Amino acid sequence: METSQGGEVNSFKLLPLMISFPSLVVLPPICRKVAKRIGQPASRRAKKAGIGYDFRQFIFIDRSRDKTTGLGTEIRMNVSTLADRASELAYAFRGYNTTNLGRSNELLRHSTYRPVVEEKLRQAAACCKTITGKPVDLVKRVEEERETDLSSYDEAVALIVAMELAQIELLEVFFDIRLQSGRLCFGYSLGEIVALAASGVLNMEDALSVPLSLAEDCVGLAKNVTLGILLSRGTALSVEEVLRGCLRINAEGNGVVGPSAFLSPNSMLLMGQHDTLDRLQSWLKENHPGQTSLRKNKQQWPPLHTPIVWGRQIPNRAANLMHTLSGGFSAPQPPILSMVTGKSSYHDHNMRELLHQWVDHPQRLWDVVYEVLSSGIETIIHVGPQPNIIPATFQRLRDNVESQTENSIGMRALSAAVSRPWLQSILPERLGLLRAPQVEHIVLEDWLLEHADEASAS
Repeated sequence: METSQGGEVNSFKLLPLMISFPSLVVLPPICRKVAKRIGQPASRRAKKAGIGYDFRQFIFIDRSRDKTTGLGTEIRMNVSTLADRASELAYAFRGYNTTNLGRSNELLRHSTYRPVVEEKLRQAAACCKTITGKPVDLVKRVEEERETDLSSYDEAVALIVAMELAQIELLEVFFDIRLQSGRLCFGYSLGEIVALAASGVLNMEDALSVPLSLAEDCVGLAKNVTLGILLSRGTALSVEEVLRGCLRINAEGNGVVGPSAFLSPNSMLLMGQHDTLDRLQSWLKENHPGQTSLRKNKQQWPPLHTPIVWGRQIPNRAANLMHTLSGGFSAPQPPILSMVTGKSSYHDHNMRELLHQWVDHPQRLWDVVYEVLSSGIETIIHVGPQPNIIPATFQRLRDNVESQTENSIGMRALSAAVSRPWLQSILPERLGLLRAPQVEHIVLEDWLLEHADEASAS
């Protein structure tokens, strides 16, 4: 699960997202009229209008672009097409996971890509050694394909930052596609810090200094922490009740529990010390308005984005360390959607404030997904080794939308309407989620390897 410093959700399977659009939105009369009219049988509309074509041919989700590979919505896109879209791209950065290599070894072994990749790995290793005092050889780790674990958490952080920045540099150097020309960025957990580095707010040393300085204490806190995913069926989770329950459990004085990420209306990640997750689940059975279930993960995760980190004063220590960062005095370009606020909140002097909150505030992944879709983004570049939680969230949303629109002409009409500028201003804002099937996804490490021959020829 991309939690704490970004651990990704691949250790257990999430249930499909609970998104019942008719129940989440109440359409104003004009929208109901549009949906009803577009959804009328073609014969009725044609008879009224005196025309003989079937208007429904325009009301569908274009599946011709959905050329799937390993990721359900990943597509193949040539260099010229991607370059033409450079100013409209969104970049999504992954965070820490139990597996962090992905296809890094293939990128490192490629003769054209190796100089860039090796330089980033050596630079990150030097930072890691300076801060932790331990010998670090990330190039050798990648060459030998040795995965990181909790005992090498600091190296995992350095590896992720290095490979994500290397992928962005490869895209610019060999294909002339600059992230800073894009539309927006966002990152889950550690990925948000890498996005700040990629967008020019921080250099690599600044990006690594605080996470690495506090890595040992984060690992220390992980030893008695359990990660779980809380789900509800039929109705959305009551965040207010869950937070109230966490406060009740914490007040008992036998461990701390809190949300780590809001994944969807019916799912959130929780992290708790000792048996606090069990006690919270018991409390929710009596107090939550709908039925909930809790699934635990057996692996250990540093409990960032939760109040557990207060135990070692990690938020305030991080804030103190950030006083002396050399960067953080310019607005990111492109804008970054913060998982702290769920919106584009960074400007030229609030990076330290937001990253202070980033340490112990839950990740608002669902709000960021909505912001991406409502902004009209059509292509998302997923950066980092084997990204998981962000593409998986979009995939589940896509599947949910398609399942609900498949047998409903009216819902298909609304899916098409959200792409029409003249209708967007009158539709309820959350209908932007219906755009999910229209968004194309590219996993950058796959794309770079697919087009490696073109890079060699450049």
